[in-house]
Amino acid sequence: MVDLEKAPGAARPGETAQQAGQGEPARRADAEGCLAVAIRIPVRIVVLVLVVPVRMVWDALVVAGRFLRDTVLRPVGRALTWLGRALFVWPLVGLWRYVLVPLAKGVGWLGHVLLVVPAAWLYRWLLTPVGNGLAWCGRGLAWCGRQVARGVGLVVTGIGFVLYWTVRVLLVLPALAVWRWVLAPLGRVLAVVGREVADALGHAWRIAGHLSLAVGRFLGTLLRWTVAEPARWAYRSVLTPVGHAVRDTVLRPLAEAGRGAGRATRQALATARLTVRQARADVRRMLFGEPAEPNPVDRREPSAVEARTLGSSTTALTKD
Repeated sequence: MVDLEKAPGAARPGETAQQAGQGEPARRADAEGCLAVAIRIPVRIVVLVLVVPVRMVWDALVVAGRFLRDTVLRPVGRALTWLGRALFVWPLVGLWRYVLVPLAKGVGWLGHVLLVVPAAWLYRWLLTPVGNGLAWCGRGLAWCGRQVARGVGLVVTGIGFVLYWTVRVLLVLPALAVWRWVLAPLGRVLAVVGREVADALGHAWRIAGHLSLAVGRFLGTLLRWTVAEPARWAYRSVLTPVGHAVRDTVLRPLAEAGRGAGRATRQALATARLTVRQARADVRRMLFGEPAEPNPVDRREPSAVEARTLGSSTTALTKD
């Protein structure tokens, strides 16, 4: 049963803490009763069975939520933040800075001129003298009021004293007894049960986390050995050699043949264009005859005999 009496190490009336500590050895602060031991194991087993699937689902939701946050919510939130600033914050700041603040300053100055200055003058030169006169009358009435209040206070004090003891005897003392002998022991029992349930939940949550991690690793290993590794082996051992063989035996010859066909086609087209050009020239000659040849122009330099010399007066222009 739960120990509801005073701790053995506590000081009794008339004893010091040192004397009380010398009577019995001090008990551990985390000493447990039989109720805690009897409740702990079944509660932890039940909570573990209930928490394991919840923890696994929670881990899956956490992974999905992080992915959704990083890929969707964060960019959308930044865009909405910028849009909200552009649509609301900056216009409101401009309105506050350039409209409301100057308007408030103008209204404040106008109120000071129209209200504060006249009110101060009225208070200083009218209300203060009248208040001083009334204060002398305030004081006589206050003395009379204090006397009346003192008498009323004595009466109220007597009535309050009687009511205090009545309420204390009829309500406070029974409530204190119920709290000390009923609610406090029950609260200690419930505290033990709650602490054990909380510890069981913590242990179950940690164990479920380890189980979830182990299951995730097992699934990852199983997926790697059943899908990733066979696919990698098939790519390296089957598809890559087959692709190289197809490239060397089919694609490269086809490419070479295509390039040869292209070259032949270009040569054939060039020959056909040349043939068409020659046929067109022959038809033009048959219809219109040979084109007139231009007169040759002698663009050569004059010979040494015909060239102008320094020792002779005969030049190429005056020579017969």
